[in-house]
Amino acid sequence: MITVLGSINMDLIATTERLPQPGETVAGSSFATAAGGKGANQALAARRAGSAVHMVGAVGEDGFAAPALALLDDANVDLSAVARVTDPTGTALILVGGTGENMIAVVAGANGTVSAAQAEAAVDAMKTGDILMLQLEIPAEAVEAALNAARAKSVLTVINTAPLTGDAARLARLGDIVVANETEFELLAGSPIPDAAARQEMLKKLHAETGQIFVVTLGGDGVVAIRDGEIVTAEGLKIEPVDTVGAGDTLCGYLAASLEQGLDFAKALRRAAVAGSLACLLSRGAQPSIPPAEAVDARV
Repeated sequence: MITVLGSINMDLIATTERLPQPGETVAGSSFATAAGGKGANQALAARRAGSAVHMVGAVGEDGFAAPALALLDDANVDLSAVARVTDPTGTALILVGGTGENMIAVVAGANGTVSAAQAEAAVDAMKTGDILMLQLEIPAEAVEAALNAARAKSVLTVINTAPLTGDAARLARLGDIVVANETEFELLAGSPIPDAAARQEMLKKLHAETGQIFVVTLGGDGVVAIRDGEIVTAEGLKIEPVDTVGAGDTLCGYLAASLEQGLDFAKALRRAAVAGSLACLLSRGAQPSIPPAEAVDARV
């Protein structure tokens, strides 16, 4: 079982020929809504990867709540620990440019009500062999409480250091597996990383200091990680992206699910990288783009 403690959003997605500069207005070409939130995205990815998933979070009592949960419900994700609160359901305002790159503003809403007590209760219900997956779109106090409770219970934790908050570096130190993009990893390192060789040296340094597994996503260049003192790399697919919004969350969910299913680390990393690539191709919006296991496994 994978328990995901995290955000649940509705994504409001506009596409443009190019992303605007500060203060600039550009014409949009389309608009859509889609279920999102980094927690919900990762939960759906882990479920589509074949694992049983328990989602812990909060939504409002508004019109966005049901559609924000619809794909999770359809996939048989356990939603019994999703609270209904008076705050509005979280939203993400997303601009997608012609190259597939994006800009995102997130309004926490109900996600901001997730508490340390809710987090601790979620971990209390877990058992040995389960995996706890977290991100940073809910209060830092809840993330910290969950990580500490999981450590006390010897539950494996995967923390994705996104979005890049002021608490990211501190909270990352509490997880067993840390997943970061290139920018986030520089924050963890505390200094700029000019090239791939320097990145590998920093991975070795941090791993030696903490014993943690670090996974760094590199966009079109795949992913690099360190585990048990060894550097592991995995390539994704060579693609022309349609929308990169759900790629990182898909990778995280597939990585956690693959490890929970018993794949060795290198194979789990490759499966996750392929899944992240496919998520850039299928559809606009995070959750609609998350590929099913059969599509991923056919390309691994």
